[in-house]
Amino acid sequence: MRYIPFLAIVFLTLLFLGLGLAASALWLLPLIVLAPLAFLGVWDLCQESHSLKRVYPVSAHFRWFFEWLRPYLREYLLDSDHQGRPYSHDQRALVYKRAKNVESVQAFGTDRDPYSPGYEWINHAMQGRKQDAEAYRITIGDADCAKPYSASVFNISAMSFGSLSGRAVEALNQGAKMGNFYHDTGEGGISSHHRIHGGDLVWEIGTGYFGCRTPDGRFDPKAFADRASSDQVRMIEIKLSQGAKPGKGGLLPGAKVTQEIADARGVPIGLDVLSPPGHSAFSDPVGLMTWIAELRELSGGKPVGFKLCVGHRWEFLALVKAMLKTGITPDFIVVDGAEGGTGAAPAELSNHVGTPLREGLIFVVNALTGANLRHRIKIAAAGKVVDGHDMAANIALGADWCNAARPFMFSLGCVQTKQCHTGHCPVGVATQDRWREAGLVVEDKAPRVYHFHRNTVAALSEYVGAAGLSHPWDLRPYHLRIRMAGNEVHSADSIYDFLTPGILLDAPDDTIYGRWWAMAAADRFAAAV
Repeated sequence: MRYIPFLAIVFLTLLFLGLGLAASALWLLPLIVLAPLAFLGVWDLCQESHSLKRVYPVSAHFRWFFEWLRPYLREYLLDSDHQGRPYSHDQRALVYKRAKNVESVQAFGTDRDPYSPGYEWINHAMQGRKQDAEAYRITIGDADCAKPYSASVFNISAMSFGSLSGRAVEALNQGAKMGNFYHDTGEGGISSHHRIHGGDLVWEIGTGYFGCRTPDGRFDPKAFADRASSDQVRMIEIKLSQGAKPGKGGLLPGAKVTQEIADARGVPIGLDVLSPPGHSAFSDPVGLMTWIAELRELSGGKPVGFKLCVGHRWEFLALVKAMLKTGITPDFIVVDGAEGGTGAAPAELSNHVGTPLREGLIFVVNALTGANLRHRIKIAAAGKVVDGHDMAANIALGADWCNAARPFMFSLGCVQTKQCHTGHCPVGVATQDRWREAGLVVEDKAPRVYHFHRNTVAALSEYVGAAGLSHPWDLRPYHLRIRMAGNEVHSADSIYDFLTPGILLDAPDDTIYGRWWAMAAADRFAAAV
């Protein structure tokens, strides 16, 4: 039975070939389809790589066809509005509407189940307050900074040129310029595409020190100072880890190192480029604090901070102890959730390594509060921030502002085909293929980036006003309500532990962090036994 399709094709091929030779050439037309299929079947029988093809010649290819078709069928036909991963149809549709400046209200009430576990809301006030979304800005950088920065409550998270196309980078930066918010460069350095439109940049520096490296891949203070002096660079962000692949470096094959990428990263064209899993500029927590102070001075007094996906708790507490020991603190910390990630990563790292945003954010807030350092350091939250509620929930739990990456990709036209790592992005966002990139028109997409930002911040302002608050930073954990199961509903402050100021200094064993605090030391990342 398994050979019937193949034998039928061979039979029909021979039949029409005979009729064409004996009667009329018109009988040869079906061979346009049949002959390739017959040769395919012969090839299947002879090849040795795929058992399924040898046993089911020709017909086995339907398996691969439906395997290819499966995600598209699910996304467009079978998944419900709220089922898609990592972003549901409704989440993407909301971004598309706001990016196109189309009214994003919904009719006939919510289609979410408010009685399902995990449903969240913030209660409204009897008298709401009118908001000024333009005032939703926060100053980063204290007395140690000669050039503090006023940041929007919502900004573009780190995505490198090389991962994104040049046109995508240009559109993001032009949109950021139009909306007066910042654009994080990612660890791939500052390219010419970042500079064309002059939007505010946060320069992310990873373990490869791209744009400020010596020929052997170490940190180069002079090269850093030269680039950091640009007025367009508003803050410096040290990447310790990222949500998509915490604890892993990367390798950019030489074949992908074009002249543009080589110029942006400060590496030789055509040679493999390694991003090690750890930094060489420091080896212990005190060393990181010292380097932060050095970068602040070399940049002319611009805010310097770091980004991380929270890992071992004692490692972050070691950083806190180093801050206390040296008196040096970062100006900001970006907490990246393990659910984030625009780049490709091994499945195990993406699925099972790193702390999700909410737990990571609360831990960082608690660590700084318990050490009496929270007032000196601003905190950003990054990881699946799509709408006003996501922002409000993060701010209620302790964040000062939010960053997003993939939603801004959606604003450029991303359709979530998950082909980012292949270079075959169908909309020209995550590719270096010139033909594919040509589909992205900067003049059309940049306003969409701007509109998505503006409309999302406006939605946040309506949300905050409905709660009767003056601005987002009035939100507290007790404002956020979460249904746990059935009729069990709690506010976030009764679900999560929040430390009182200074308790890690006075009575660490009275907290849930006592064991980790004892394991942490300012002079090493390893746990004290």
